[in-house]
Amino acid sequence: MAQIPASSDRQFSADTEIWYSLKCAISTSSGFQRWQLERDAQLHGIRLEQQVQRYLRETLETLAY
Repeated sequence: MAQIPASSDRQFSADTEIWYSLKCAISTSSGFQRWQLERDAQLHGIRLEQQVQRYLRETLETLAY
């Protein structure tokens, strides 16, 4: 008998799908690609997800300044 996923499981799944969509959209943006080019040596060997997180952090810090 199949078990019905708990509400928190469904929310986690939805959050994961949203993050994946955002990560894809951000990674194809011209701003992100320019940011990657400026930091090429620093980003060597870093996963795309970590790059997107760093990009968002730096962008938000700049906006907050």
